[in-house]
Amino acid sequence: MPAVCADHLTAGYGSVPVISDVSVRADAGSIVAVVGPNGAGKSTLLKAMFGLIRATEGTVMIGAQDVTGWPPYRIAQCGMAYVPQVDNVFPSMTIVENLEMGAFMRRGDIRPRIDTVFSMFPDLAAARGRKAITLSGGQRTMLAMARGLMLDPKVLLLDEPTAGLSPPNVAVVWRQVQRIAAEGTAVFVVEQNVDLAIANAHWVYVMTAGQNAIDGPADRIGQHDLAALFLAKGVGQQHD
Repeated sequence: MPAVCADHLTAGYGSVPVISDVSVRADAGSIVAVVGPNGAGKSTLLKAMFGLIRATEGTVMIGAQDVTGWPPYRIAQCGMAYVPQVDNVFPSMTIVENLEMGAFMRRGDIRPRIDTVFSMFPDLAAARGRKAITLSGGQRTMLAMARGLMLDPKVLLLDEPTAGLSPPNVAVVWRQVQRIAAEGTAVFVVEQNVDLAIANAHWVYVMTAGQNAIDGPADRIGQHDLAALFLAKGVGQQHD
């Protein structure tokens, strides 16, 4: 049974859907990348999975639990965390305070979980008293990911975590993603850089025009002419 599965998902912001009949899945401990041209619906897919926008068709499952139509806080309680590309930290709060906010639904003493998360992000631990507004772009991304892990999720959704970062920081982000997956979390990553996605993910979904175009193991997806696919008009789902 996959850690998370979205089947035949259709969703959007108005009467016209942005994504249509999209199906994706991820197993525990796997890294799944979603790539495609701008406007393909990648970020909309994550928002629909997390309940931020309403799915008009299809289902979202976390393990055996159907969470379709649930509000985000209930989906979070069920084991999914979502890290948006922007507005993903509280700038005026310290690193520790941001982590405490990430544990808002956690019962009992949260200090052991903060220590566990800090062990995964030692650079944040060393700067725990600094306010988020003073952090670099890469450090903010790390903090957003760390905050998402405070509820010990089964599934972590990351929307373009490397956008705007320098190459060294991009490498750090992907190393953390790999470490998170190694702990058993299923990680969905929307990534604009196709080469990075192929190099780091286990499975890759390629979206065009709001639909699945192809999907398969990362190394096989890398053998396709994705530039031509991104420009193609017609889309029919294929599996490789």
